[in-house]
Formats: sequence, C-alpha cells, structure tokens
Amino acid sequence: MANPVEILYRGNDMLGECPLWDDRAQALYWVDVRAPALQRYELAGGKTASWRLPVPIGSFAFRRTGGFLLALQTGLFRSAGFAGSLEPFANPEPDRPTNRLNDGRTDPMGRFWVGSMSDASRDPLGSLYRIDPDGGCSFHGNEIVVPNSLAWSPDGRIMYFADTYRQTIWQYAYDPADGMPGNRRTFRDMHSHPGRPDGSAVDAEGGLWNCEYGGWRIVRYRPDGEIDRVIPMPVANPTCCCFGDSDFRTLFVTSARQRLTPEELSAQPAAGSVFAIRTAVAGLPEYRFAG
Repeated sequence: MANPVEILYRGNDMLGECPLWDDRAQALYWVDVRAPALQRYELAGGKTASWRLPVPIGSFAFRRTGGFLLALQTGLFRSAGFAGSLEPFANPEPDRPTNRLNDGRTDPMGRFWVGSMSDASRDPLGSLYRIDPDGGCSFHGNEIVVPNSLAWSPDGRIMYFADTYRQTIWQYAYDPADGMPGNRRTFRDMHSHPGRPDGSAVDAEGGLWNCEYGGWRIVRYRPDGEIDRVIPMPVANPTCCCFGDSDFRTLFVTSARQRLTPEELSAQPAAGSVFAIRTAVAGLPEYRFAG
C-alpha cells in the first residue's frame, strides 16, 4: 500500500517532537526541544507561529478547559493559552537539575504520563511519572535512558512505552479507572531494526505507528506486535507522530537534524521538517489533560 510522504512544513528543528492535533482549532502543534519552542501550524492557510520558552521542552498536552500543560526541564507548567504566562504545576524531580522531561502523553481519563532523562549523558537516570489532574505525582519506574512511545490502545486497556536506547517497545495491562500499569511484556524487540524506537501513535484499529530514529522509516505494528507496513522517510530521524486533519486520516510526523554532519544534511535537506502522510485507517482524537 503506497503512502506518499509530503512536507507539511519545511523547517529546521534541531529536535522536533510531540506533534499533537488540536481538533478544536484544526491546527497542529509540536515542540522543538532544543529551540526551545512550542510551534503551531494552521492547516487552513498554512499560518505558523512559534512560542519561545525559557528552558528545553520535552512534550505537552492540551487541557480540557483550554490552554496547555507543558513538560519543561524545570517541571510541569500550565498556561491558559498559546504564548501565555507559565504557572508552576508539578515538579517530579526537583533534586535532579541535569535531568529533563521528555516524551509525554495524556491517558483516557485525563492524566498526563511523562518520562524523564539525563540531558548530560546517556546513563539510565530517568524515571516514569503519572501527573494527576490535582497536581499529584506518582512514580512508576526508573533506570530509563530515553523515555518514548507513550500511547494507549483504543479501549484504554493497553499502555505502550519504550526506552529508545534499550531498543524495546513494551506494553502494559492498563486499568483506566485507577491509572495503574501492570504485567509488562515485550511488544517489539527492535535490536535487529535499522533504527531505534521513538514516538508513537495508535490508530482506531489498534495499530501502533512508531517512528524509528536513525532508521529512515515509520513502522505500523498490528496489535500482536507483528509488522503490518513500513513507510520509508526522506530523513534519517523521524521522531514522533500523531493523527489529525478533519478525518483523522493524516499522520503528522516530526523530525530532527541534531548531530547530523554537513554531508548528512546535504543528503536529507528536509531534516527538521514536519511531514504529512495520508493513511487508509483513521486515528483518534488526543486525550486532554483534566487539570
């Protein structure tokens, strides 16, 4: 099945990540971790905007009441709107100033899950946290190198998570009512793959779409972990994806240009851009943070 890859926004993000489709505004948002900035692209007309932030941003969520929850290096902050003032909300690691928050996603009940990582080395100094709507923070695992691929099955009963440097995507039995993951098992061992697991999105049929960092491709996995299709990318480092557009049949993909040599950048001039891929299967709206 052909899935032509188009450039939605030709950019130069050092580390584009965490694309989320706002179905209320019909706009795509994503971050450049290193700029650092939260960015917006309005599908009708292609208008763009960038909100520069004081410290690196790993991910964010839309809030049910409007505005954003931002996962910054210095903790989690709420904002009532784009480029608004930042209100401190939670800080799971006040004693680890060299760590930063990375991949994050909201679960079906409106809780925000986010992983931390060392920004100074690739040592297993990160952890996984659940941020509740009241600001409560609970710990759910440590010894993480680079947390990624947070996603949920359509019924909310399976939670996905990956450590990029351990080259494995795991799945957990998940109870949406109490927000407790358990019974971890390997969903996909990727040691034989050309790239490592980065961000993911789940479609309405339960397929997991994963961006392979360094692998020049996106892979859709069936719910049993077997490969369903592979989409070649024009860049080595696709980073994360989400479904959007009016019918949720467009997969939006961010990418990175960090650490690429001049020769490598010459071979992939679109590195750091945002891509759009039309798909036969539809995705689902993003869950919104309830706090």
